[in-house]
Order: sequence, then C-alpha cells, then structure tokens
Amino acid sequence: MARDLSPIVKQSRREGYALHPKAVKVMARKTGIPGEHANGRKGKGSLYLTQLREKQKVRRIYGLLEKQFAKLVAEAKKDRSQTGAKLLSLLERRADNAVYRAGFAVSRRAARQLVGHGHFLLNGKRVDIPSIRLKEGDVLEVRPKSQKSEYFAHLADIVSNAGQSAVSWLKTDAKKMKIEVVGLPKREEAEVGIEEQLIVEYYSR
Repeated sequence: MARDLSPIVKQSRREGYALHPKAVKVMARKTGIPGEHANGRKGKGSLYLTQLREKQKVRRIYGLLEKQFAKLVAEAKKDRSQTGAKLLSLLERRADNAVYRAGFAVSRRAARQLVGHGHFLLNGKRVDIPSIRLKEGDVLEVRPKSQKSEYFAHLADIVSNAGQSAVSWLKTDAKKMKIEVVGLPKREEAEVGIEEQLIVEYYSR
C-alpha cells in the first residue's frame, strides 16, 4: 500500500497547519515554510496557488495520496449542489478517521496504522483497510486478541489525552472498545479552517 512517508512536521510547516500533535511545538518555534528558497518562490498570492495549497492541506490532513484524493473529488462531483460538503463527508467516513475521531489514536497517521495492522473488527469481521468507508449502523470494535495488547489496555487514558471533541455521527464506548456509526458527518464537524470550495475550483480548471 502506497504511503506518504515524508516527515509530518515538514508537511505541517509547508501547509501552515499542524497535521500531528508533535508539529504544534515545532511550528511555534519555526515560522514560514521549509526550504532554502521557499520564500522566493514565484506565484505567491495567485488564485491557483491558493487553490493548490488548500487541496494539498486537506489531502495531507486526511493522509491521502493524490490519486486517491482526486478519485474522491470525482465521486463528490456527482452531487453538483454540494460537492465540497460531500467530499468532506466522504473523507470523514474513512475507517481510520473514525478511529481518530473516537479518540482511539492521537493522530490520523496513528489511527491508519492501527486499522492497517488489523486491530479492528467491522461488523464482526476483521478489517485492515484504513480507507474503507463506513455507513450508518456500522460498528468498529477492537479485536479480542488486540484488547490484551499494552496499547489497548490503556485505551481509556489514550482517549482522555487525545482531547477529541465528540461528533454527533459516532457513538464511542472506550470501556467496550467500540465505535458505532449512528449518522452521517455534518459539515461543521469536519476539520476547522477548511475552504472546500477552493478544492472544487482547483479540480474544475
């Protein structure tokens, strides 16, 4: 499975958005984008660059490669009236994002690893595809074998320290290590600071 293995802190500085908790302190000390000639790049302030950077930011927030992201945008475009909102809903309903939203991991990258390593059951069946899309009524739960691991033995503390705000479309039970999908994501429950219309415009060129 292809992954973006570039340093998450460097990505965060490039997008001006903390993509991982450990990036927060670094970005407080280091301002501006990384790279020796970063501040001298042409095209600064252009509409195209603004659209590109918004696309890159959201793609990296959710941990997708370009081909995966473009495919989701194409699917979202089928809903012409609310393409941007549809795109965010599709991104939010990924299994790794649900694990992150539930507070079972401190970052989406960590959540993707947990799902990819097969620690979860989806409706009673083992799942190891982070991008699998959840629907209302689905139940994600930690596999009985994985519950005995040191990580999940301290899940209550992880959830508490993750500091995730509850979302209406997920019902989380840290004691039972279970996540139930009880609805669909609302636009206002996506990451703050996203301007999805810029992404739609980028792919409409």
